Amino acid sequence: MSTEEILFEVEEKMEKAVAHLRKGLATVRTGRATPGLVEGVRVVAYGCETPLKQLATIACPEPQQILIRPFDVGTLKDIEKGILASNVGYAPNNDGKVIRLNIPPLSTEVRRKMATMIRDFCEECKIAIRNVRRDGNKQVDAEEKAKTISEDERDSAKESIQELTKKYEDMATELAKNREKDIMDE
Repeated sequence: MSTEEILFEVEEKMEKAVAHLRKGLATVRTGRATPGLVEGVRVVAYGCETPLKQLATIACPEPQQILIRPFDVGTLKDIEKGILASNVGYAPNNDGKVIRLNIPPLSTEVRRKMATMIRDFCEECKIAIRNVRRDGNKQVDAEEKAKTISEDERDSAKESIQELTKKYEDMATELAKNREKDIMDE
């Protein structure tokens, strides 16, 4: 495997780690309602488990409310059960046509817990990025040992892997810092 292929694979895996962090941060509750809080909720409808976003439109008409309008009104009860089973922490209000979720404002203590959770997500992402770096460096060493690349190419590839690691760790830190700021400023 050439150094370019290894670097491409390393960068792709690091990008996936940051994408996973983004997805995790979207589920962290702020004092403001966002569709991301319930999009991933699994609902048993039509005999199979389906993500909520495939069964309904999810909107936020007010900063403290999520409105779920099912494509088929017959799935309303299933959606309500799915929300209750998912432990998102909100009681669904069903009026026969739509479901409303009221988002209460966060206390200072809850905000601090959320900030800690965000830092934990960020650290997990950084660990995943460092593991990708370690695996990439091992691959480069193996290629050099097999005499498919030179020592200079190995050193250059390791340098590039370290630059990618720094870039993606900084990206993860920035994402977490922005999300933490959103929570603390609400």
